[in-house]
Amino acid sequence: MNSRPLVRNVLLPTDFSTGSDAAFAYALALALLGQTALTLLHVNRKGEATDWAQYPAVRKTLERWGLLDEGSAQSDVYKKLRVRIDKVELKGAFTAAAIAKFLEVQPHELIVLATEGEAGLPHWFSSSIAERIATAAKTMALFVPQSARRGLVSLDTGAYALRNILVPVDHKPDCGMALVLAKRAAETLGQSRVAITLLHIGNAPPPLQLEDSMSLTMKLEQRTGDVVTEILAAADRHSADLIVMPTEGAKGFIEMFSGSTTQQVLRRAPCPVLAVPV
Repeated sequence: MNSRPLVRNVLLPTDFSTGSDAAFAYALALALLGQTALTLLHVNRKGEATDWAQYPAVRKTLERWGLLDEGSAQSDVYKKLRVRIDKVELKGAFTAAAIAKFLEVQPHELIVLATEGEAGLPHWFSSSIAERIATAAKTMALFVPQSARRGLVSLDTGAYALRNILVPVDHKPDCGMALVLAKRAAETLGQSRVAITLLHIGNAPPPLQLEDSMSLTMKLEQRTGDVVTEILAAADRHSADLIVMPTEGAKGFIEMFSGSTTQQVLRRAPCPVLAVPV
């Protein structure tokens, strides 16, 4: 495992539903790997008294994963594991708008979101505030499908394993940062040599430097046809545990709400999808 963290801080919005349990496991595991900060954020739309017990159970989860002794103190999370947990409550009628405003004030490198059914995005997102989210520090987003057939982190044990990554590549948007993140994910989460497949749909792929090291191997695959269909077929063909997709800066999140390639992949992805703004 590489000592360089995948990200320096992680934000997990939660609506206290069981549907976000898998996303919580991912967020907590990434925070543990990087010994970094994890913010658990809930938007209280009803104005009721805060019930902090409804937040994801960090210590109980870490005890179940065997990382803390049963009955550990709250302070042990940082003392023993060097992870800072912040629980934040915001009040507002619109969840996504409140999150966007929070990110403007307190930028995070990664936001982890559970995705739902055919919508592909949390039910509380709407296109009217997408641009505010997109421009909030160009936040990367890890989308965790509730119905994913493959995943990286076990909610029961905290065990993680990354074997295969799929990265769609083209001239636009620039895929450089997506490749950097894919390699960093391989070095951070890979338990053995990780295979990274660069998928180009078309005749002329962008100039790419394929790498082969102790931690990862890269290969370029070219296909023709419908972009979304080919990405999803490649994810199944290579048993992808993670799809890393570049998105066009501030437009990246906006396009997810208008039938874009990214949103269509999110709706049907068999594994988590990391959207990387460029």
